[in-house]
Amino acid sequence: MIVIIGYVVAMGCIFGVYVFHGGNIGVILTALPFELITIFGGALGAFAVNNQPKVLRATLKALPTAFKGSKFTKERYLELMALLYDILQKARKEGLMAIEKDVEEPEQSEIFKKYPTVGSDHHVVEFMTDYLRMMVSGNLNAHEIESLMDSEIETHHQEAHAPVAAIARLAGALPAFGIVAAVLGVVNTMGSVGQPPAVLGGMIASALVGTFLGILLAYGVVEPLGGLLEQKSEDAAKELQCIKTTLLASMQGYNPSTAIEFGRKVLFSTERPSFAELEAHVKKK
Repeated sequence: MIVIIGYVVAMGCIFGVYVFHGGNIGVILTALPFELITIFGGALGAFAVNNQPKVLRATLKALPTAFKGSKFTKERYLELMALLYDILQKARKEGLMAIEKDVEEPEQSEIFKKYPTVGSDHHVVEFMTDYLRMMVSGNLNAHEIESLMDSEIETHHQEAHAPVAAIARLAGALPAFGIVAAVLGVVNTMGSVGQPPAVLGGMIASALVGTFLGILLAYGVVEPLGGLLEQKSEDAAKELQCIKTTLLASMQGYNPSTAIEFGRKVLFSTERPSFAELEAHVKKK
């Protein structure tokens, strides 16, 4: 909703002030369909050439998330840390081998079933169980697992950032395609140089609409969308860092209550629950 409101405010102010100052909106509306096809058609064609199919698919998948609220809320993090607490507490009381079945078959685990929000998230469950499995096997120390976690989080970040980079390149190309559309309009005008001044003026105005639209679409529509997706990708990485920090703290000998406190501290302050909120939530569960 905020994204839509932002676009409405931006377009309303730009075109509203233009009309208020006596601008002829009819000129823009007349040229709009042709200029949009030229600019967007050229830009999207270049966009397809400029990106691998996997990036194109990731971009199409990421775009709808820009119009939805973030799923990384305080409630989600409370559930995540309560899940980590339960697993680590079971391992501490009954031994690491006691959580082997939970790790190997998380979809059948009563612990994961208690937390449906994060327990149904494939990426979170896979990341968590992979490293719990390594802890159970006992073949790697904390430093080796930390290095492996960092590599996986970096890979996740690169994959999540690919659509953002693709959209940023698209935003950078749009003004140039706007100039292309304007130049074609000027060429068309020069080919009609014998027409009356009023007709030539209209043709020149239509040509300039191309430059205007290219810049507006780049900096008023596409680039803000890329910035929003980048922020959402940072939220996703922060969740994995929370899991990483909690598990490493447990491997270093800290009890489950202290380990989840380590994880709580890495969260952004806007979604981070307080110590009392986390303690109360864990006790309730």
